[in-house]
Amino acid sequence: MKKYGLNELRKMYLEFFESKDHLKMNSFSLVPQNDNSLLLINAGMAPLKPYFTGQEIPPRRRVTTCQKCIRTGDIENVGKTARHGTFFEMLGNFSFGDYFKKEAISWSWEFLTEVLEMDPDRLYPSVYQDDDEAFDLWHEMIGIPKERIFRFGKEDNFWEHGSGPCGPCSEIYYDRGEKYGCGKPDCTVGCDCDRYMEIWNNVFTQFDNDGKGNYTELENKNIDTGMGLERLASVVQDVDSIFDVDTIEALRNKVCEFAKATYHTDEKKDVSIRLITDHIRSATFMISDGIMPSNEGRGYVLRRLIRRASRHGRLLGIDGSFLAKLSETVIEGSKDGYPELEEKKEFIFRNLSIEEEAFNKTIDQGLAILADLEKEMSDKGVKELEGAEVFKLYDTYGFPVDLTKEILEEKGYSIDEEGFKACMEEQRTKARNARKTTNYMGADATVYDDIDPTITTEFVGYDNDTFDSKITVLTTDSVVDAIVAGDDATLFVEKTPFYATMGGQQGDTGVITSGDSEFVVKDTIKLKGGKYGHVGTVTKGMFKVGDTVSLSIDTLGRADTCKNHSATHLLQKALKTVLGNHVEQKGSLVTPDRLRFDFSHFSAMTDEEIAKVEVIVNEKIAEGLNVNIKEMPIEEAKKTGAMALFGEKYGDTVRVVNMDDYSIEFCGGTHVKNTSSISLFKIVSESGIASGVRRIEALTGKGVLNYYKGLEEKLAKASELLKTTPDQLVDKLGHTLAQVKDLSSENESLKAKLANESLGDVTSDMVSVGDFNVIATAVEGVDMNGLRDLGDQLKEKVSEGIVVIASANGDKVNLIAMATDAAVKAGAHAGNLIKEIAPLVGGGGGGRPNMAQAGGKNPAGINDAISKAYEVAKNQLG
Repeated sequence: MKKYGLNELRKMYLEFFESKDHLKMNSFSLVPQNDNSLLLINAGMAPLKPYFTGQEIPPRRRVTTCQKCIRTGDIENVGKTARHGTFFEMLGNFSFGDYFKKEAISWSWEFLTEVLEMDPDRLYPSVYQDDDEAFDLWHEMIGIPKERIFRFGKEDNFWEHGSGPCGPCSEIYYDRGEKYGCGKPDCTVGCDCDRYMEIWNNVFTQFDNDGKGNYTELENKNIDTGMGLERLASVVQDVDSIFDVDTIEALRNKVCEFAKATYHTDEKKDVSIRLITDHIRSATFMISDGIMPSNEGRGYVLRRLIRRASRHGRLLGIDGSFLAKLSETVIEGSKDGYPELEEKKEFIFRNLSIEEEAFNKTIDQGLAILADLEKEMSDKGVKELEGAEVFKLYDTYGFPVDLTKEILEEKGYSIDEEGFKACMEEQRTKARNARKTTNYMGADATVYDDIDPTITTEFVGYDNDTFDSKITVLTTDSVVDAIVAGDDATLFVEKTPFYATMGGQQGDTGVITSGDSEFVVKDTIKLKGGKYGHVGTVTKGMFKVGDTVSLSIDTLGRADTCKNHSATHLLQKALKTVLGNHVEQKGSLVTPDRLRFDFSHFSAMTDEEIAKVEVIVNEKIAEGLNVNIKEMPIEEAKKTGAMALFGEKYGDTVRVVNMDDYSIEFCGGTHVKNTSSISLFKIVSESGIASGVRRIEALTGKGVLNYYKGLEEKLAKASELLKTTPDQLVDKLGHTLAQVKDLSSENESLKAKLANESLGDVTSDMVSVGDFNVIATAVEGVDMNGLRDLGDQLKEKVSEGIVVIASANGDKVNLIAMATDAAVKAGAHAGNLIKEIAPLVGGGGGGRPNMAQAGGKNPAGINDAISKAYEVAKNQLG
């Protein structure tokens, strides 16, 4: 058997199934679409669920893919063994109601034995214990002796996920030889050792499970095949593990080079080498699909992967940041199968660098906090760190629990692992409770699920504002045949000029009529299978399925939406020009009233940068660039330099919006014919919405005029209040502020004078306590700032001692206490004194030993508070 490389194997598999009339589809994004049950795509079939369930019509009934996948369920074991990893590629061939067991088994055998030239005598199939059909196919069609076909139970050879489609499996194992075995005399297929490795899994989806253990035969049976590419490569190349496969070995060696270490010489270092090798693969692919590090969801998964890799880099003695450099090797080894990695490499490198640098600061902070906790434990004489503190370090500071445990163990301490797990479980429970209830598809169940999946809608709105078409479906809270005046409903037709909400562009509004009947469209939505739903209300008459209706969009709203959408294209290009090519669209919203554009950037834009972007966009509007829109094959479109949206799945043909070669983007939205139609562009806000993501909100055309009209009205109102004209407003405001400042200063002087006068001569109230003096007195109508000034004056009079002043302001009381440095050394504590006297005026407070203050609501208690102050002061200084 020839030792094919990983990239060769991927190509060979896809080409083999293309020769069997399968449509090769590119890998879907790691971000699930319309599937709330998954954070990340974790299997080859996951993105294809709509085809298996019949919710969408597949592009062909035979499909083959190589799907990038991430699983983090056993992340704690990654590195500790050579078996575990978070990132993998899943080869798959799928049949949606076309071929079944015979072809699936035959082709799997053909690929392994004829294409890869594996020794048939080293291949062992398994079947579900009750699947006699598969058993007979392996024995009679393929010719495998019965004793070499293994029957396993439901746990091993039956695939199901709650209710929904399910079925038996047939796996193929490869005997890698005794050198990989456990040496036990009964070692055979199913043993936990590495000798017999499962490399192929055919899932025969032939039943429907009602969730209660009842199974019925599916009318259309499906094939879901999965084969891990890395695992297959390890068998073909006859290497110990996935970490020894050619492209992954190159990455592993690069880690060793950075760490100045040799693999297989120190098991502790090997753990870190394997972990970094795996995690940087996952992180690179996740960022390429637009996932950003954050504290929740898939962003947190990414953050955890990066931080674990960074931390193990420290354990290996790698100095400084290194993950971005390591990512270069990932891209080099995988770009043949995933060209988007090369296209997005600068973006990937920058995100990795920023996150790693942030963690380098965080981990130092965590170490400092841990040192404080160690001191507390030492002072208390305890040897175990509370689980809540361990969790706080983990959750708040991103501090790995194993690092906390390791550091403490070195110093003779342990951690409360059960307490930590309890905190983790509490967090998981909250997350589970917050998760949406979903159907088998992982999407919220709606009435739209009941619509015939063969029904679709053709969009004709690029060239038409009005169009006549036939109603195909009507829904209210169920699928109905007719709707009448007053009904809130969704109306579907064969062809529509209404643009549905997608790609950030808000759906069209308008009216649908038939004779005297009228349906007001409030929104247009796109559903699975290419169906456009017109959501609204029947205002007159009745509509029935089969009626021919006239559809008319709100042309003024569409025109304003077009202006805002075209402006976002100009804006993105301008942002790249001013800020750099790392800028990538992270989201957008285009409505008739405004536009919102989210983009990757790592700091707030300066006023100068915002102004530059505005100038560029307005210049391009004034230049009157022609907006040319053309559909073309995706490879041809990429050659034009057209920008694609992160994580977006494109078909073989794409729509390219070209603004005289200044801005070229893939886009399915509606646009102006010439940029001059936009008229004006104004940025009204720039803010941060997530780590590394900024948001711009802007206006165009009449929206800008209305914005300035609003500013003029506010300017006029401000001028009226200041009794001046708009052109004199700045001078008037400056003069008024100067007057306010002078009057404020004068007011403070008068208040201080009044406070001094109200204080009078209080030396007669001074009491000596040993070498110290104490003054406690009351004044009228002095605020807290005034009391502080009086307190400073009285401190000079007592020389060394304590000063207490109370003041009534209406029905409120202010208290202040001060102690000189010598008095504090002798035992005085202003904070404790205030705590004892404040309750007498109906309040509370506290502060430092040298100064404290309080408030109260009982002026009648002031005299008692003054008396109590002398008593407390004498006790403190006595």
